[in-house]
Amino acid sequence: MNLSGLSFFRSLRSDPKSHASNKLFAVIGLGRFGRAVCSTLHQLGYEVMAVDNDEKLVAQVLTERIAAHALQLDSTEISALKEAGIFEFDTVIVAIGNYLEESIITTLNLKEGGVPHLVAKASSETHEKLLKKVGADHVVFPEHETGCALARSLTKPSILDRFDLDPENSIVEILVPEEFDGKTITELKLRSRYGLNLLAVSQDRKFEINPDPNRRLYKGSAMVVIGTNKDINRLPI
Repeated sequence: MNLSGLSFFRSLRSDPKSHASNKLFAVIGLGRFGRAVCSTLHQLGYEVMAVDNDEKLVAQVLTERIAAHALQLDSTEISALKEAGIFEFDTVIVAIGNYLEESIITTLNLKEGGVPHLVAKASSETHEKLLKKVGADHVVFPEHETGCALARSLTKPSILDRFDLDPENSIVEILVPEEFDGKTITELKLRSRYGLNLLAVSQDRKFEINPDPNRRLYKGSAMVVIGTNKDINRLPI
């Protein structure tokens, strides 16, 4: 179900100015994370401006056709950002995580230029604090989130995917436990027994939302549930 990216894209929706009706995004920094953001937004139908100081990375984005436009410029120069029209975008993602000075100056430039919604990638807690000091509306830690997901997959291999709603509640996609094999959704009584709500079931990666209560679940298929982490951990997984 690929829930792992939802926390990042939720940050893009959390400000009214970045609502789906505004389909203009700029991504500054075209490393692995930046290209992934460009590609996903482009596939979702949003118009994306890709920006980097490295000519090769800009050319790569154009070759892969994962952005509507791509420019080579120095984002630490406020005049370059203004001339490129970056200040006119509703949402800008600063995907420069490994170059602290460049990341901070770019974020400051964008806020001074009037960008209403700014998401920035951080590589440490200190980096996060600095980004927020200069005006970042949201700060993300993609490497941290990936590391957490890996640890969970190693310790709970039956959990295929997970999206943390907050520190206490999550949506998880899990393999149907052997204890549930052959039973109907009604028979499982997930809400009364575990305090969980079933959102979907899947077979061969094809999902059925709000499945029929009389549907039987079988080992090897998957189900998506929502609830507290405490209740999710009580499942026989």
